[in-house]
Amino acid sequence: MTCFTYGQDKKYVTVKKSYEVMGGDFDITVISVDEELGYIYIQEALAEVQRIEKLISSWDAESETSLINKNAGIKPVPVSWELFKLIERSIQISEITNGAFDITFTPLNDLWKLDGSMESMPTTANVKARQARIGYRNIVLNGKDQTVFLRKKGMRISFGGIGKGFAADKAKALLVSKDVKAGIINLDGDITSWGTKVTGDKWLIGVVNPDLKGGIASWIPILESSVATTSSDGNFIMSGNKKYTHILNPKTGFPATGINSVSVFAKSAELSDALATSIFVMGLDAGLALINQLGDTEVIIVDSANKMYKSNGILLN
Repeated sequence: MTCFTYGQDKKYVTVKKSYEVMGGDFDITVISVDEELGYIYIQEALAEVQRIEKLISSWDAESETSLINKNAGIKPVPVSWELFKLIERSIQISEITNGAFDITFTPLNDLWKLDGSMESMPTTANVKARQARIGYRNIVLNGKDQTVFLRKKGMRISFGGIGKGFAADKAKALLVSKDVKAGIINLDGDITSWGTKVTGDKWLIGVVNPDLKGGIASWIPILESSVATTSSDGNFIMSGNKKYTHILNPKTGFPATGINSVSVFAKSAELSDALATSIFVMGLDAGLALINQLGDTEVIIVDSANKMYKSNGILLN
């Protein structure tokens, strides 16, 4: 714990805590007037992330997401405004990425067991059969009735490419509403921040240099901003001499190739998360072109040859 004067005459402390939630690490730091209050804030942020997990989990049979999936091809399902808007924003990301991002990709997960248990590649016929149940354009939103309907039986949605960013943003919004002056949240690689350290310094994000085998190439300050990274360091399958990552391309039904990692800097963790997933699928040239057209958004991409590329606004020391 560090104690400094912050702002006017009050003394503030830095309070940190780590948890396991949403299948990953949840590291949170807040700047508070005292340690006890800081831990209370952190517990409230944890509870908010757990609430979001229950809302969007496709594994919880009682969640709104599961109810949508159970009624695919049958009937529309009334949902909370919070989930309705998340799905609406997910569809918007699908539109701007030309389908590289698609929350209906879930049926492919049953085919690609990229956890080390796969012994052979699925056939093209099996992949195409699963693809018949995929397509964000088959999500029907009714704003008047606040319902969600999946047109085809067997369709399912999940939020693996956007949910953790969404949860990080919600936790941040809760703490900001409680007048927590500053903090940084890292939900399994989806990072969002506000304010500054007690010293007045900006929060820093390390950029890994692929040539240094994990060494930090540069530090990028983030102020009222977010960053999310999607990488191929997780589960994958080798077929021949080709590495197939755990990031699936909804448009082909096969894992994305050609990129090792994507880090997107944006105002919200949700947008950073979704775009990082999208660019991993879109590839280097299309990904850079997209980011360079968007405002207040930047990207660092490392390709499969470990060469680093960055969008126009990224300046590395």
